[in-house]
Amino acid sequence: MDKIKKIEIDLLLDAILKRYGHDLRDYREPSVARRIVFIMNKSGCDNISEMTHRILYERDFFVWFISQFLITVTEFFRNPLFFNCLRKKVLPYLKTYPFIKVWSVGCSTGEEAYSLAIILKEEGLYDRATIFATDYNDEALQKAKDGIYPLEEIKKSLSNYQEAKGTHAFSDYIHANDDFAIIDSSLKDNITFANHNLATDSAFGEMHLILCRNVLIYFNENLRNRVFNLLHESLAYKGFLALGKSESLMFSNIGKFYDEVDKVLKVYQRQAVEGNLHG
Repeated sequence: MDKIKKIEIDLLLDAILKRYGHDLRDYREPSVARRIVFIMNKSGCDNISEMTHRILYERDFFVWFISQFLITVTEFFRNPLFFNCLRKKVLPYLKTYPFIKVWSVGCSTGEEAYSLAIILKEEGLYDRATIFATDYNDEALQKAKDGIYPLEEIKKSLSNYQEAKGTHAFSDYIHANDDFAIIDSSLKDNITFANHNLATDSAFGEMHLILCRNVLIYFNENLRNRVFNLLHESLAYKGFLALGKSESLMFSNIGKFYDEVDKVLKVYQRQAVEGNLHG
């Protein structure tokens, strides 16, 4: 990255923080640069400085910028082997609890949260489960709450559901309507969608299962460590933590408190009741 472009990006990020209170400075620098240039080209601005000016003076433009900056790439039952792992290695353990709390971190447009709801329902756990699904992107969260998806996306997800050893017809949960598919309302009963900023907000307490898959790859080391601490503080003793396939606890500041449940699929179980995260 050339020096002037870096200065422009730093000024843009500072402007967002001071004007709106959103701190994007701890996202990985190469990812930030690529995303900002992509948004600049899409916005019609001639340079980053022009985009910064619009962000400062046009709130609607800022809202649009954030919706473009926060990448929302997801699908139902993404990585079916992971959901098989939940069925075989995690949910049998959680069935011994009278109730369970689950946190889907970076839930985007809701596909992961609804996939969780489906698998919990099929395993007889949904009625005693609460799913907290959070994201920093309000536009994505609204889509998640609506639970309406392009029919083409659902067709692609059907094979994922089958590979995840779904025990019902996928149509039991999603109803086609012209070019769209609507999530069955029963799946929404125990899901709470909420805005949560991993960079600034506090922990959720006593979760039994946390999914934070393919979120950390966009963060620098400083923010990753903050998020690891937050996840650790949010997880109950013997609770389970799931990361994305390119993420790991191996070199993290909380890794020593966890056992691997599945090394390949990056599923861990907390073993320490308490511990010094910085020791």
